[in-house]
Amino acid sequence: MLQKPFAASAEENKEVILQQLKDILHDAESVLEIGSGTGQHAVYFASHLTGIDWQPTEIDANLAGIELWRKEAGLDNLAAAVELDVAQKDWRLARKFDAVFTANTLHIMSASHVEKLFAGLALVLQENGLFCCYGPFNKSGQFSSESNVRFDSWLKARDSDSGIRDLDDLEKYAKQSQLCLIRNIEMPVNNRLLVWGR
Repeated sequence: MLQKPFAASAEENKEVILQQLKDILHDAESVLEIGSGTGQHAVYFASHLTGIDWQPTEIDANLAGIELWRKEAGLDNLAAAVELDVAQKDWRLARKFDAVFTANTLHIMSASHVEKLFAGLALVLQENGLFCCYGPFNKSGQFSSESNVRFDSWLKARDSDSGIRDLDDLEKYAKQSQLCLIRNIEMPVNNRLLVWGR
């Protein structure tokens, strides 16, 4: 029997992210979450941002775990998670969204998948949409902390294509989708919340 998945990191950062999203998403009515993981963030954010329709997505293998969280929560504004592979050219989503959110995903993906994620944003964002991205980031090749150096080494040891992404590269990808960085928010434990808009 499938057990409800759990990620300690999602519990640790959900409140600090929520406080920022309350301000950033104050005009949004719909959010697409990329890489919803266990589903903990989706449930927590949808339960507090009740005026927003929240659409979680994940690769197929993780959808059932998210569904356990969603069914238990019973939230009217939290949709069933759908499969999304950022490497696909057609994201197969029937609508566009006011915002896209992702947390702790870019350093797990390969650099080519990160570039494809940014390209895909043009397909799913409304004209004045926002892209909110949480996680650790470098700037001009420099790590923000020794702990991030160690984390990057750990990531690369398990998958050589992964690693902490550099803001300079992300801005280049964003420009190709007509997005510019409008907020760069310092967060606890050497993380940041980056917000791009058109």
